[in-house]
Amino acid sequence: MVDFLDELQSNVPALRRYARALTRNIDRADDLVQDCIERAIARRGLFQPRGPLRPWLFTILVNLHRNSLRAERRHGTPLDLDAVPELAVPAPQPGHLALAELARAIETLPLDQKEALLLVTLEGLAYAEAAAILGIPTGTLMSRLGRARAALRTLTGTPAEPHLRTVK
Repeated sequence: MVDFLDELQSNVPALRRYARALTRNIDRADDLVQDCIERAIARRGLFQPRGPLRPWLFTILVNLHRNSLRAERRHGTPLDLDAVPELAVPAPQPGHLALAELARAIETLPLDQKEALLLVTLEGLAYAEAAAILGIPTGTLMSRLGRARAALRTLTGTPAEPHLRTVK
């Protein structure tokens, strides 16, 4: 039990980072992580200790996020007044503009591509681990990543890297 809770606690920063990237809202992300932790503790008997706890936790988090999106579609999304920008905003730095542009571009991706991209790029998970978390084959994950990266290149105006091949 203590090992389970210690490992759970060590994964909280990664869960928060991924939840914030998915929701783009600190409060919703924290609620999502809290729900994930509650569910993991309540159902720890279902965890198969053959592998690490992290993929199981991320699977719970992804499923909770998908469920919340379904509920929002049914009931509508309340307007977050704190998210409404101030009228007078200082000019952002150029690097900040590029990062904000990338964040907006990621927001426009379909959910399946966004989930895959964030697990691999933000969390640094291996393809096989990310595919297991999302419950899809590795080839499907790779296809989603390819489509997400192509869409981001288009949306941000970044040219594709040239394909190099060996000539004999």
